[in-house]
Amino acid sequence: MNLLASEIRVLGCLIEKQRTTPDAYPLSLNALRLACNQSTSREPIVDYDDGVLRDALHRLERRGYTRLASGAGSRAPKYRHLLDEALPMGEDERALLCVLMLRGPQTPGELKQRAERLHSFVALEDVQRTLERLIERELVLRLERRPGQKEERYLQLLGEGSEENGGEDLDAMSVPDVSSPPVAAALASVDGLEQRVSRLEREVAELRARVAQP
Repeated sequence: MNLLASEIRVLGCLIEKQRTTPDAYPLSLNALRLACNQSTSREPIVDYDDGVLRDALHRLERRGYTRLASGAGSRAPKYRHLLDEALPMGEDERALLCVLMLRGPQTPGELKQRAERLHSFVALEDVQRTLERLIERELVLRLERRPGQKEERYLQLLGEGSEENGGEDLDAMSVPDVSSPPVAAALASVDGLEQRVSRLEREVAELRARVAQP
């Protein structure tokens, strides 16, 4: 899927809040920002602004993972995830993947405890069986135990967030030298233009939603 870290955080928060606060779902941009930046149940802690969130939502929408879901009576644009359509899976699989997206690599015991609000696993064996299914779908990776560790940890494989939250456990990969001046300048130019276009498109969508209100 090759998602950016911000996309993984946004998608994970939408999945989580759909289950834990259904009355407030879909989420407004303000609610989504608070969910992404909260200091509990998140690793790493981030401080995303509205621009970062709009860019992430726009990228996810292009991939078919989110969409604008504002109703006729809504005062502000709201957003929902489409993971059930784009990547169908069971409630237990979705719960574990969501927690891995929001909190990085974890042991089965940690996952069982932290996924309780999303799906109640009867026993640790149920968590492990669900993880095996996710591994078969190449959505999760089992990490080797480090010295002194009693349990294996598991890592989601959706994109950049995987590297930030545990990439040190993966084999080193050969990548282009993006620090060289020509490459860095080209990347900065493309990224800046894409961000400006994304912001403009989101602002147009918000204006259309407001105009459509009775």
